[in-house]
Amino acid sequence: MPVEHIADEDVDVDAMRPPARRSTLVEGRLRPWIEWFGLGRLIGGAVAVVVVVAAGWWLLRSPDRPTEAALPVATSAPSPPPATAAAAASTTSVAAGPVVVHVAGAVAVPGVYELVPGARVEAAIRAAGGMAPSADPAALNLAAIVADGERVYVPVVGETPPPPPPPVVASAATGSTVAPGPVDLNHADADQLDGLPGIGPATAAAIVDHRTRNGPFASVDDLEAVRGIGPAKLEAIRELVTV
Repeated sequence: MPVEHIADEDVDVDAMRPPARRSTLVEGRLRPWIEWFGLGRLIGGAVAVVVVVAAGWWLLRSPDRPTEAALPVATSAPSPPPATAAAAASTTSVAAGPVVVHVAGAVAVPGVYELVPGARVEAAIRAAGGMAPSADPAALNLAAIVADGERVYVPVVGETPPPPPPPVVASAATGSTVAPGPVDLNHADADQLDGLPGIGPATAAAIVDHRTRNGPFASVDDLEAVRGIGPAKLEAIRELVTV
C-alpha cells in the first residue's frame, strides 16, 4: 500500500499536541508579554475599560421622567362673559340691603317703607298706595332715585313743597348723626331725630309715627304726646328742634 508523505508545512503541530501541553504553551507565550507589560498595568487597563463602558451606558441611557411631569397642570378659569359679570354686580347691589324711605303728604297711606336699592320716587309713592286725588305730581321728579333715610313729600295742587330737611352730618364725639341747626320736627326723618341727645332709634321712630298718624306738630310742646318723651327729655332738646 503506498504511503503518502505529508509536508511539514501542512501539519498543525500545535493541534497535534495534547491539551495540557497546548495550555502550557499558551502560558509560555503570554508570560513574557505579561511580564513585559506588567500585571498592574493589565489590571488597571481592564478596570479602565469597565469604567468607560459603565460611564458610556450611564450617559446614553434614557433619563428618568421628572416628578413634575406627573403633577396635574393648573389652568386659569375663563373670565365670565359680560352678562354674567353684570348679573353678579346686580346681585351684590341687591344684597346690600333695602332702602328705607318716609313717604308723606298727599298719598293714600303715608308711612315708612322699604324699597330695593336703586328704587325711584315713583316706586316709593306706589308703596304708599299711590297719590291722593288732590296731589300735584308735577311738583316731584318721579324718576329720581331715593336714598336710604330720605323723605318723599307729595304736595297738593297749589301747595308750595316744604324745603328739604337739612343735611345730616356725623358727630365725631358720639358717632351719632345731628343736623347743623334746629331739627324740623315736621320734616326730619328718623335718622336725624335719632341724632338728638336722649333720642334713640325707638323714640325717633315714635316721633315719625305720631307725626304720620296725627299730622304735623303745631309746637315743640306737642312732643310730650309722643311715647317715650317726658318733660325732662323735652327740655333737653327744646333748643335743638323747631316746627
